[in-house]
Order: sequence, then structure tokens, then C-alpha cells
Amino acid sequence: MENNDSPFIKWIYLARALDSWRIFPRTFIVVYLIILHDVIQWFIGLDEPNNAQASLVSVVVGAGAAWFGLYVNTGGGKTRE
Repeated sequence: MENNDSPFIKWIYLARALDSWRIFPRTFIVVYLIILHDVIQWFIGLDEPNNAQASLVSVVVGAGAAWFGLYVNTGGGKTRE
């Protein structure tokens, strides 16, 4: 049901390509992994970590679980018209 006379057809194809390649979710996962690595290296370097610092690491790890769950549960089940 596509109309090839539409002036926006190239944008529609681009949007579909970006959606199928999942560029943004993959970028977010890579950025999260970099942040996680930096936080872990910082925490390991502390002489005497306190509860607030341990809580920060816990929040960053928990956010990663949420990001990964969203990444895994999106896509794949879409149907094409």
C-alpha cells in the first residue's frame, strides 16, 4: 500500500533501514558498556568505598539490566505490510 509518488518515500526507506539495523539501541548499549567500565574501574580504585559509592555502582548495574531487557525485548516481532 505504498505510494511511490510521495515526496517522502526516500525518508520512509531510510527510516525503515535505521529501524531494521537497530542503530540507536546498539549505540545506547555501547555507551552503557563504556560507562559501566569506567564506573567499575573507579570503584575498584577506591581505598575505602562507602555505602553511597557502592549504591552508585549498584544503580549503574541495575540500569544496565533494564537497558539490556529493553534491547532484547524490542524488534524481531514486527510484521511488514
